[in-house]
Amino acid sequence: MDSWDHYRTLLAVLAEGSLSGAARTLGFSQPTVGRHIEALEADLGAPLFTRSAGGLAPTDAALALRPHAEAMAAAAGALVRTVSGENDSVRGVVRITTSDVVGVEVLPPMLTGFHEAYPEVSIELALSNRQEDLLRREADIAVRMVRPTQGALLAKRVGSVRLGLFAHRRYIEAHGVPQRMDDAGIAAIGFDRDQQMLRSLRESQIHLDREGFALRTDNDLAQLAALRAGFGVGACQAPIAKHDPDLVPVLQDQFRYEMEVWVAMHEDLKTSRRMRLMFNWLVEGLGAYVRS
Repeated sequence: MDSWDHYRTLLAVLAEGSLSGAARTLGFSQPTVGRHIEALEADLGAPLFTRSAGGLAPTDAALALRPHAEAMAAAAGALVRTVSGENDSVRGVVRITTSDVVGVEVLPPMLTGFHEAYPEVSIELALSNRQEDLLRREADIAVRMVRPTQGALLAKRVGSVRLGLFAHRRYIEAHGVPQRMDDAGIAAIGFDRDQQMLRSLRESQIHLDREGFALRTDNDLAQLAALRAGFGVGACQAPIAKHDPDLVPVLQDQFRYEMEVWVAMHEDLKTSRRMRLMFNWLVEGLGAYVRS
């Protein structure tokens, strides 16, 4: 491997689908991007892209390289964050990963308070419902709604947050208060292809079929936006709904689901003061959130 830049370029071309798009993303010239790809192809003895009507199509070799290049990118990012501040100082970078809805609806006030207390710490927030790998240092600290299963992690259970069904006042005024979950007249908002959510609901003896949802999406923020728009009945974390007076709880005796809240980080990071401070800050802030 002559240069990490070549593999970084590979990831950019895979993401953008063109040399010009990758060049804009990386801040390189297009000829430089082309040379990086040509150098990789020469080293590997295999083509990585073929031209198509829609741009550059990756070959099987490029797709096989992608997870390894992504691991390299995660390691490179971890290296930069590690050297960005001395272990005993309160400056540098902390990368946090969490779900879309927690990152948008729950964490911002906590992160604002942390920034005001420790202004020399830069915060990177990676929002995804995919479980980022803390062992590979794709992130430093994770806020998760399920118990972490990986070893070598320092994990703290904060508590449980209730998920309930709600409807906007406009929907209730137009359609009335729903009486049963299986009422055919309910415009239900729910998941699309999220098999993990389906398994979790079944384990909790809650039987919901995606075919019964009038709006299906696996994006939590899209579900919440539809709920606030008055589309129909949908699930929402109770503390989030508490701050929106127009969201009315419904069918409370027929649906109740508890989600555990965890904060986790790689155990090697406990020697870093800024990591410990952020970890403890999130534990305290999320503890207050679930108690609300």
